Amino acid sequence: MSRAVTALARVSALTGGAILLALVAMTCVSVLARAGLTLSTLADLPAFFARLRPVRGDYELIELGSAVAICAFLPWCHLTAAHARVDLLGGGWSRGLDRMWDAAVALCMAFLAWRMWEGMLTKRAYAETTFLLQIPVWWAFALCAAGLAVAALTGLWVALRRRAA
Repeated sequence: MSRAVTALARVSALTGGAILLALVAMTCVSVLARAGLTLSTLADLPAFFARLRPVRGDYELIELGSAVAICAFLPWCHLTAAHARVDLLGGGWSRGLDRMWDAAVALCMAFLAWRMWEGMLTKRAYAETTFLLQIPVWWAFALCAAGLAVAALTGLWVALRRRAA
């Protein structure tokens, strides 16, 4: 089970990273294009790259993609204990609080996944789309719900593993 949860959290984080890299590349192209730069002024490249154009709907893509990426990073963050924390107590007290917080994270992530799923159903029922690109908003809600569900599973696994230790 440990391998499966670790693999699932890793795939989720890598997916979030790929989304974030794509957003960064898109933002760079859009900013350069809005500044009036062309790739031909930066380097001698083939005519295919001769003229950059701003990415239509880049703000919408950043909004949706950032939300999905953040939800995708949560499982790995919790699995590797990369959350910000302040350690005020030592020894057994600290371990007891860690167990309590692991269970709380699992419950919170499960609650958020459920509410995100409910929100997705509402967005889908009303056929809500983004303004420029007309991307169905429920797609992002579904991906966020999946990331939060993986985070809930990871939180439960970490809580059970810490309890057994």
